[in-house]
Amino acid sequence: MNISDDRQYAPATQRNREPILEVLLEVLPSSGTVLEISSGTGEHAVFFAPRLAPRRWQPSDLNPIARASIAAWCKFEPAENLEAPINIDARDSVWSIERQELSEPIRAIVNINMIHISPWSACLGLLAGANRILPSGGILYLYGPYKQGRTHTAPSNEMFDESLQLQNPEWGVRNLEDVVNVAQDQKLALLKVVAMPANNLSVVFQKQ
Repeated sequence: MNISDDRQYAPATQRNREPILEVLLEVLPSSGTVLEISSGTGEHAVFFAPRLAPRRWQPSDLNPIARASIAAWCKFEPAENLEAPINIDARDSVWSIERQELSEPIRAIVNINMIHISPWSACLGLLAGANRILPSGGILYLYGPYKQGRTHTAPSNEMFDESLQLQNPEWGVRNLEDVVNVAQDQKLALLKVVAMPANNLSVVFQKQ
């Protein structure tokens, strides 16, 4: 019996995974590798991978504790198309995966609940990485809370934003238009915005 279990749990995952999957099934290319940046606990990875086959799912995270959790979840709920987690810092000018030989090329990048819990430089790095890695027609999927027109979409999001900035002044709910403008500079065109539960948004870009 294994008394050591590195699995972490994020309650929001249970609430948002089905709605996110619904959007992913609609927008993802039908084949290739999906690179998940900032996979967190790994709960999304083990849920999405078998449901999105034959696409391959590549989780990643900067935090070694998170990577241990992802690996533990992968062992607990294995899937043939689910890869072992790798170390990627979205802010790096070259990501580790860019130096790897992949069985299936990366055709999509998924990023859930990161850009508000990280410095703005992480968002800039994510968009730059998507420009470098994605082929023409490739998809970048972002999920999380956003301000629109520099205004919060719900009082709960405003309170959340204040709590984030108290933890770290570099964190905070981003303005959607700012993200879209930077994405356009990185040859990523806004494809659609989908309202999601708990005042979150799915924001889908396509590489030009």
